[in-house]
Amino acid sequence: MSLPGKLLFSAIRHHKRIAAIDDNRRYTYGQIAGGAMFIAEQIDQVTDCPRVGLLLPTSGAFPMLLLGTWLAGRVAVPLNYLLSADELRYVIEDAGIETIISAGPMLEFLKDARPHAVPDNVRVLKLEEVDFSGWPPLRWPPRPAGEDVAVILYTSGTSGRPKGVMLTYRNLESNVEAAVEYARFSGADTFLGVLPQFHSFGLTPLTLLPMRVGATAIYSARFVPRKIVRLIRKHQPQIVMAVPSMYGALLSVKKASAEDFASIRFAISGGEPLPQDTFETFRNRFGVTIREGYGLTETAPISNWSTPWASKRHSVGKAIPGVGIIIVDDHDQVLPADAEGEILITGPNIMKGYYKLPEQTQAVFTNINGKRFFRTGDIGRQDDEGFLFITGRKKEMLIIGGENVFPREIEEVLNRHDAIQDSAVIGKNDGMRGEVPIAFVELVDGAAFDAAEMRNWCRESLAQFKVPREIRVIDALPRNPTGKIMRRQINSD
Repeated sequence: MSLPGKLLFSAIRHHKRIAAIDDNRRYTYGQIAGGAMFIAEQIDQVTDCPRVGLLLPTSGAFPMLLLGTWLAGRVAVPLNYLLSADELRYVIEDAGIETIISAGPMLEFLKDARPHAVPDNVRVLKLEEVDFSGWPPLRWPPRPAGEDVAVILYTSGTSGRPKGVMLTYRNLESNVEAAVEYARFSGADTFLGVLPQFHSFGLTPLTLLPMRVGATAIYSARFVPRKIVRLIRKHQPQIVMAVPSMYGALLSVKKASAEDFASIRFAISGGEPLPQDTFETFRNRFGVTIREGYGLTETAPISNWSTPWASKRHSVGKAIPGVGIIIVDDHDQVLPADAEGEILITGPNIMKGYYKLPEQTQAVFTNINGKRFFRTGDIGRQDDEGFLFITGRKKEMLIIGGENVFPREIEEVLNRHDAIQDSAVIGKNDGMRGEVPIAFVELVDGAAFDAAEMRNWCRESLAQFKVPREIRVIDALPRNPTGKIMRRQINSD
């Protein structure tokens, strides 16, 4: 049975059980299943395009629309509403989307962004206008091959443009099944998450996984620390998934106590390194030990997880079932235990490739001992018990609030400004966001410098979280003999 079939069967089996609770309503599994059938019928009526865009806040409507898209035999393209209008338009055009399904506050977002963000030929299907009355048009999902693409998730690209990561049904299914087995999740669990569902962390472990086991998921469209504490107090979830900056923000809620967090048995952190201070303060104040995990969009996303029964401090845990981790040197020679090198991953969870980017796809894969490995670009070591430790990054990538950002995409915007000769962007540690971008610029001779105006310039083309926190003038950026800027030689302090 395919992944959509398993999810639909689970929803029908648990039709009376609460599947999701969000800011607006509760959804039973029966409503998720029936609603998905209505959505599939609607998609068939409005478009023949094989890809459908989903633009929704974190909510119980997302799993219904995702399943409906699959029931219609289409590829889902969750759209990142944090992108600028330019970036969003690029993704829509690159994916060849003709129909976007949206709802609620996202409709206002589209109204404000259109026509710049959404091409004229793209139809917006409003969820509020879909007729869900009567008996749903019964349908079973097509029988997709395991290697058929299920979703395309856009992530930051080294060239300054987002890349579409093609994840297959096999990628997603294997990741969900392995995570359920490894972490011992069940339908008795209640999940809490505010991670956006266009993100792989919000898609697989916070949307597909609860559906697979028949669990209840509590969703909130916005992360407001006091509100999240109230939700924990009210719903008493066993599983919480968040990025480190969110755990840090929860510590700012003065009235929060250990009693509020007593139900939590598994607090999972991913997306960026967990600061030691956040780890210790959270454990001491709330009695909850945060467990780190590791993965990338390209790995669907989970490769490693720490669990309450198998963890080491500063480790992101062991590989989940079916996933293989090796550490290699610069010549792709496999290194022994505790030696530091690049982390390579193999397994059924590894993406099919980057959409319409065969050269970039080829560049991130290598064959070692007859197996196809994905190059993560991260540096780490693995001990003799299989625990993985992340120690750095080989590629010059920033992680801002759990989002991957390549310096080049910010630099390309800066370099289009008439006053800027060249620029370099690096990350600076930040207690709330993990990292924030800091830009260093060389000015054109005689040009005036106005940092506020340049930040406004960036806002026109970049998502807010990518806009440099500071822009500093430098006489000459450090370069190697060939003229390449050496970002590592720039100090943000």
